[in-house]
Amino acid sequence: MKSVAEICSDLIRFDTTNPGSGERPAAEYTATLLADAGLEPVVFEAAPKRTTVVARIAGDSPDALLVHGHLDVVPADPAEWRMHPFSGEIVDGCVYGRGAVDMKGSCAMTLAAVLGMAARGERPRRDLVLAFLADEEATGDHGSRHAVAEHRELFDGVSEAISESGGFSVDSGGHRVYPIAVGERGTAWMKLTAHGVAGHGSRPPVDNPVATLVHALSRVASHRWPVRLTPSVAALLKELGEITGRPVDLDRLDEESARLGPLGSLFRSQIRNSANPTMLDAGYKVNVVPSTAEAHVDGRYLPGLREEFLETIDELLGAKVTREFVNLEDAPDAPYPSAFFDELAGALTAEDPLARPVPYVMAGGTDAKSFARIGIKGYGFAPLMLRPDLDYFGMFHGKDERVPVEGLEFGVRVLTRLLTGRTD
Repeated sequence: MKSVAEICSDLIRFDTTNPGSGERPAAEYTATLLADAGLEPVVFEAAPKRTTVVARIAGDSPDALLVHGHLDVVPADPAEWRMHPFSGEIVDGCVYGRGAVDMKGSCAMTLAAVLGMAARGERPRRDLVLAFLADEEATGDHGSRHAVAEHRELFDGVSEAISESGGFSVDSGGHRVYPIAVGERGTAWMKLTAHGVAGHGSRPPVDNPVATLVHALSRVASHRWPVRLTPSVAALLKELGEITGRPVDLDRLDEESARLGPLGSLFRSQIRNSANPTMLDAGYKVNVVPSTAEAHVDGRYLPGLREEFLETIDELLGAKVTREFVNLEDAPDAPYPSAFFDELAGALTAEDPLARPVPYVMAGGTDAKSFARIGIKGYGFAPLMLRPDLDYFGMFHGKDERVPVEGLEFGVRVLTRLLTGRTD
C-alpha cells in the first residue's frame, strides 16, 4: 500500500491548475485507489474533464460523515519556485509542490486513512461519504455546487462534514494550539460599474466614469470596518487568553493580534468584514474619456453580518456606481460547543497530549458553503502537526508550498481515530 507521502506526491504531479486542463487525471488516480480497496467510487463531470469522485463506506451507524477535499489548485510559476511546482519532490522531510497544503496533502491523508482501514478490515463507526471535488479554487460550479444540485442522493444521511483549513498546529511560546474551524466568512465577489459621458480627454470632463469609480474604490479600500465579535471568535479569544495566561484585551484586538504572533493570525482577519478592490478595467485610448468603467471587489463578511456588509458597501460606492454579484455565498457556521467538536478535539489530543484545540472561523471560504445548502454542518479539520518554523498560512497559494511528511503521517493517525472511534 502506498504511503501518505507517496499519494500526496502522486497527486501533486497531476497539473490540475484552475483554470486549466481539468481535474480528470487526478480524479481517475483517486478512483483507482478507492476501487482497488474494494470501494465503488462514483465518477462524474460537470463539464469535460472537470471531474469529481464520490464514494460511500458503510459504517456502524447510518448517520453519515462527509469527508471532502478538492483536487484543483491555483496557478504556480516554476520560475519562482525552488523546484518545479508539479514535481512532487520529497526533500528535507517535506513534500513540495502546488497543492501540498491546499489541499492535495489533505486528500492524501483521507485516502491513506481509508485505505489503511480497508487493509486492516476496520469498519468506520458511522457511514462515510468521501468526496474529491473539482473547481473549489473558482466558484465550485463545476465541483461542489454541481454535486449538491445534480447528485444530491450521494449525500443522503450526511449530517456533518470535515474538510480543509483546520486541525493544524500553531506553535507559539511553548503552546501547541490546534484551531478547528466552526465557520467561515461569507463571500461577496462584486463587479462594479460606473457610467458617464464619453468625450475628448483634452476637454473638461462632463461626467468621467473612471474618476467616479476610482473615488468609490478609494472609499472602499480605505474604509475601516468596525470590529464585530461573533460568538465563535469570542470563544476563541477566551481560549487563547486561558492558554497563554493573559486575557486578550477586546478593546485592542489589532494590537493583541500582533502581540500574540502566530496565534494572533487565528483572529486577525476574523474580527471584521472586509472588501478589497482586485481588478480594474476602463478605457481604450489615452485621449478618450470612456462611457463606462468597471472594477471587481473581493468582499467577505462574518456569519450573520451579510446585510450590514452590503448596506455599508452601497454607502461607500454612492449612487453613481452599480454592483452585481460575480459570486455570493452565505457565511456558514457549525454548532459550537457540540459533541462532534469534542470528538474532533479528542482525536487530536489522543495523538498529541500537548494539543490545545480551539474554535476558529476561517477568513476565506471552502466547499463547505455548497454543502451547507443541503443542511450539512461543516467543520474545518484536516489535521497536521507542523514544524514551528513553517508558515502554514503562507503556504496557501504561496511559492515553495510544502508539507512535512511527519505532519501528514500524524494526520492519518488522527483521522483514523476519528473515523473508527479507536481509543487505544
